[in-house]
Amino acid sequence: MCTGKCSKCIGITLFPLAACAIVCNILLYFPNGQVLQLNEITDLVWFFHGILGAGILVILPAFMMLGAGGAGCCANRCGMLLSVVLAVLGFAGGTYCVVISSLGLIGGPLCDTGDGEYLYPFRNDTLEGNYLFNQTTWSICKEPENIILWNIILFSILLAIGVIEAILCFIQVVNGLAGFICGTCMRKRKMNISGM
Repeated sequence: MCTGKCSKCIGITLFPLAACAIVCNILLYFPNGQVLQLNEITDLVWFFHGILGAGILVILPAFMMLGAGGAGCCANRCGMLLSVVLAVLGFAGGTYCVVISSLGLIGGPLCDTGDGEYLYPFRNDTLEGNYLFNQTTWSICKEPENIILWNIILFSILLAIGVIEAILCFIQVVNGLAGFICGTCMRKRKMNISGM
């Protein structure tokens, strides 16, 4: 496969992933569809790991990847080199999303434990007693309803999206370097050799 075609495939794949990451991050602001006060929203949501990290920082290289396989010898090589630089940015965005999502899963949500005060009841737990592995502890959170399940699902989706995006951007770094060094497609060279 040509490095230009590979670049386009990766770029096309990154768009829906980035859109899903943005939507998941926005949904974290509305647990169970409820509008909460700003101080009642889990703090890690404010790091914009889905909107900025797995969203905007990945959409930028995706646009470049689509254009990297365009016509013209010099333009292809320069486009591939620029796609490498932006793919590193996308890799950083995906990795950022993975780190923040992991912290969100480990630390748990901000919730009302029944006394009207919002706090993080699962932070500083050991891994053995972690709420992720012990569903019976989920009943400690009274409000917002289903906040634990809401956070687990959305942070897990963002974690998976971040991993996939980081892998795809790393593949594009390798692909882009190959395209820059060797050219974007071997078909033109084969046609020139056979025509001699």
